[in-house]
Amino acid sequence: MTGDVFYEPVGGDRYLATGHTAGPWSERAQHLGPVAALLVRELESCSPREGVALRRVSVDVLGPVPVGEVDLRAELLRPGRSVELVSAELSSGGRVAATARAWRSARSDTEQVCGVASDPVAPPHLPEMDIPGGWSAGYAAAVEWRVADPAALGTGRVQVWARLRMPLVAGEEPSSLQRLLAIADSASGVSSSISMAEWSFANTDLTVHVHREPAGEWIGMDAESAVGTDGAGVASSVLRDVRGPVGRGAQSLFISPR
Repeated sequence: MTGDVFYEPVGGDRYLATGHTAGPWSERAQHLGPVAALLVRELESCSPREGVALRRVSVDVLGPVPVGEVDLRAELLRPGRSVELVSAELSSGGRVAATARAWRSARSDTEQVCGVASDPVAPPHLPEMDIPGGWSAGYAAAVEWRVADPAALGTGRVQVWARLRMPLVAGEEPSSLQRLLAIADSASGVSSSISMAEWSFANTDLTVHVHREPAGEWIGMDAESAVGTDGAGVASSVLRDVRGPVGRGAQSLFISPR
């Protein structure tokens, strides 16, 4: 592994992924969490201006992202005064491996009408969650995990809290949305009810809708997975900070016997 970061800048829009980005299936392929967070970072820097914020981010996975050097690019697809559409792509070895699109819209004062239905929020000082057997250590060990009820693991529905143990990019503090996307992709993993030894399951996408930007290091997920009868599944999550819900995430799952 390189230093205790997920990515080292190597010039321009190129970054070197460290071993901390490795996903559960292979030490050679990145987890989508760091990839999604890096794409958000690129979206945030695309034609930035005051008074707007990303409200929905949708990431599509086009193929495995190797643990190695990656290139980023972004563009403003649909400019507007109140609503804009931006896109970004991540490539490795000349191949586009992941893309992202995001709607961003103008900020306004809605404090008078804000609100969301919420169950009691469990604090992040909970039992540590063990890394599931068979997972490669990279990303999973680079995140601190807490679980509200350890007995819920493996049941298909669980509440967990997590925070990054290191910066996304060397020398930078991650933005609130970078932290959120880095964790949100793990909803399918923590809420899975099927055995990794017997089944292969991977998400082809991640979509996150945000109604409030999270505050602080801790991200909570009320995550659940539904598995169909012909190789498909859906993972969904209510995303939280310690003050309450901040948005929702969803992932399409491809499931097959190993």
